[in-house]
Order: sequence, then structure tokens, then C-alpha cells
Amino acid sequence: MSEELTALSAVEAAQRLRRCELRPLDLVEAALARIAEVDPVVNAMPTLCAERARAHALRLERLRPPEGPGWLGGLPIAVKDLNPVAGVRTTFGSPIYADHVPDRSDIMVEILEARGAIVIGKSNTPEFGAGANTFNQVFGQTLNPWDTRMSCAGSSGGSAVALATGEVWLATGSDLGGSLRTPASFCSVVGLRPSPGRVPSAPRELPFDKLSVEGPMARNVADVALLLDAMAVHNPADPLSYPAPAESYASAVERRTVPRRVAFSPDLGISPVDPQVKALTAEAAARVTELGAELAEDCPDFSEAPETFHVLRAAGYVAGMEPLYRTKRDLLKEDIVWNIEQGLALTPQQIGAAERARGRLFKSVAAFFTRYDLLLCPAACTPPYDVNQRYVTEVAGHKFESYIDWLRLVSAITLTSCPALSLPCGFTKEGLPVGLQLVGKPRGEAELLSAAAALEEALDLARLTPIAPRLRGSPVRS
Repeated sequence: MSEELTALSAVEAAQRLRRCELRPLDLVEAALARIAEVDPVVNAMPTLCAERARAHALRLERLRPPEGPGWLGGLPIAVKDLNPVAGVRTTFGSPIYADHVPDRSDIMVEILEARGAIVIGKSNTPEFGAGANTFNQVFGQTLNPWDTRMSCAGSSGGSAVALATGEVWLATGSDLGGSLRTPASFCSVVGLRPSPGRVPSAPRELPFDKLSVEGPMARNVADVALLLDAMAVHNPADPLSYPAPAESYASAVERRTVPRRVAFSPDLGISPVDPQVKALTAEAAARVTELGAELAEDCPDFSEAPETFHVLRAAGYVAGMEPLYRTKRDLLKEDIVWNIEQGLALTPQQIGAAERARGRLFKSVAAFFTRYDLLLCPAACTPPYDVNQRYVTEVAGHKFESYIDWLRLVSAITLTSCPALSLPCGFTKEGLPVGLQLVGKPRGEAELLSAAAALEEALDLARLTPIAPRLRGSPVRS
């Protein structure tokens, strides 16, 4: 029974909860059993809150299910360990907060729990979400379930692995420079980076930040839409927050409409790409023509994006983490120290130039979306890599200068504020997942999800998860 329940999609599970064919407690126990079975191998969910989840399930069973989209009805979820959950150990992946237990959840978690989500535990993340390989000094490494020798990427790596292995039906992620999309690509699940303000988040040190957003992750597009419907509300605690659309995202997915004008770029003109990734993403993109779309190879001008992102990210690290750097520098990992120090070395002129460059990029994007309705490109420049390697240092003969440099395909899209989704599109000859990135118009989540659902149906890969971890070599938990 437990295995049957964990194999359900989130949409199916929520429907059965609404019809009272399942109790929330059934799903809580199924999730806990699956976590006990597979998590000792992959280390995706290092912090559980079983008794809290059971108590929440019993409270929900006494409620009459409300009508309308976004009601999860008692479905267990994973919350990334960057988001406080009241009464649950929340470490941010940092030894500084190894024993931190917050009194209050952040706004996103409160919204989800009010809409029938049950937090089953916290998913692993690199320290403060810095880095696209999920490891930290508190909990160690999270391993890729398709090949446990490989990285699951980051920083939402624990969420992606928990989904791929059937530990949970839905999970939260966050994305600054690809932290939600890259793990989705590496684990063959779906991750959506929404437009800034689509999912409220508070309290935040930088409430007006447009680079970092919260977003939904799931095993298929319809499940992502279900979670986005639960997340997408206006909340005055977030100054960028705006109201949900009149039509639900679940309804948009049911249409499965690919727009007529679609562009594909194998590299956005700024990044080397592994040959297998390039071939698989091009083949997947070409499938839109079978669905009635016109496809051209084109993209906006991203030539200034790598330097622009580097500067704005570094400036953001100073704004958000410089106080911690002054008092706890010796406890921060080297990548975070490097990023803060890069920011401290910036001049006002460099920051101003980066802001102007971002403005030029948005102008190019706005013009691009008068000619096209959707942009496709790889979600990562490489398949999963050795988990013991801190980050990707070289692809296709090109050497990267820093731990964020290999993420250009996703960080460039971050600068546009456009919604972007990573969709499973195939596997390398070694059996490693590859994701296709779909980028929609500003605030165009509905159209993006509708197109993603149509392409997902054509590719027919969502049925491959959940999986049991494929143990190849000895896991390392250093």
C-alpha cells in the first residue's frame, strides 16, 4: 500500500484526499516509510518532523475540504532547509545554525500549510544555498538517485532527489542562479522558477530583491501547477507580491497548448555545452513542430549577462551576508567568503554599469517576445558530474573561472525576471538525466505551464519516476 501511494502523482493524491478516499495520515505514513527505505542511500531529507506531521494530518481530517484550486488536502511536502518551519530544526546548511529551531515559519510555509500541505521534513541544501552541488558541514552530501556517484546539483538538490525517489509528492525550491532548475535537470523532475513576486516570501533581509525567488518542484508539470496554485497569493508582507490570476494554473495545464512561435538556442550565445546535452535538448525542442509550432534558432542578446550576473550577485551577497561575514567569517564556506569579498571589492560604477546592462538585456528580451512566444535552451550545460567535485570546472574544453560560471544558461535567464521551467527531455548514453529549459514571457506562467505540459506528454518521460536509488560505487558522506 505504501509503495502504491508514493507512486501516485500529486494531482491524483490530492483528488483522492478531496474525495475522502485517502486520509492525510495514510500519506504521512507512506512518505515516512519511503524516506526510511531510500534516504539512507541518498540523504535528501536529513530533518524529519514526523510527530508534527501526524498531528497536522489529524487536524486536517476534522476539516471539510474547501473548494477551489490550490487545496492540497493533507498532502505531505518537503520544504527546503533555507525556509524556516516553526518548531522544526532549520539549519540553512550552515554550522552557524546547526541547532536553530525557529518559533515561526516563513510566509510561504504558512500559506502552504493553510492550504492543506503537511510539512514532512526539510530537504538538504548547500550552505545558505550557495553552490550547485548539495553538500554541507551539517548533513553531508546528497546523492543523485540515477547514479549515486553523481551530484544532484543545487541548491534545491534535496528537494529534487526527494521527488525523484518518491519520498514526497511535492517540494519547495528556491532559485537565484539556477538553484531550482539545475537540480530538476540533474534528477529528471520538473522545477519552475516563477516571476519575482509570484510566490510571496517573508521575512527577508532583502525584500525588494528580484534575483532570488521561491518556486514549486514536482515529478510532472501538472503537479508543479498544483503546487503553484497553492503558493500563488498576494501577501502584503512581501512588497513584490501580486494577486493570483483568475484562471488556475491547473486549468492552463489541462489545455496543453504550445504557442505558434518558438525559438531554440543551444547555448544562448554565452556558454559551452556538452555535446550530448546539446543533441538531446535540440531533439526535444524539435518536437514542438509536431505539436503545431514554428521553430527557429534564435535568442535575445545575452552577451553582457555573465558579467552582469556576477556583479549583481556579489553585490547582493554583501547586502545580505556582510554582517555574518564580519562576525562569523571563519565558519562560512570558502565559496561564500569569495562571493562576499567579490562584492566588497566592487565600485559604485561597476554596480551602476551592471544595472544598466540588465536594463539593456530586458529591452532585448521584450523585443524578442514580440517575435516569439517561448524560448527553449538547455537547463544545464552538462549532465550530472562527480559528487565529490565541488563544481563543474570544464565543459567541452572550456575552463570555468568560478563556482557560478558554469551556470550561465540559467543565471542569464534569472536576470530577465521571466518565468522558466526545467523539463526532463532525455538521458545520456550513461543513463544520466538532461533537462530542457522553457522560458516564458514576463509573468507568463500559465502559458509556459500549458506549453510544458504539451511537450512533456510528447516526450513521455514523467512516467519514469519515482525510482529506487541506483547505487553505483560507494556513497561518500564527508
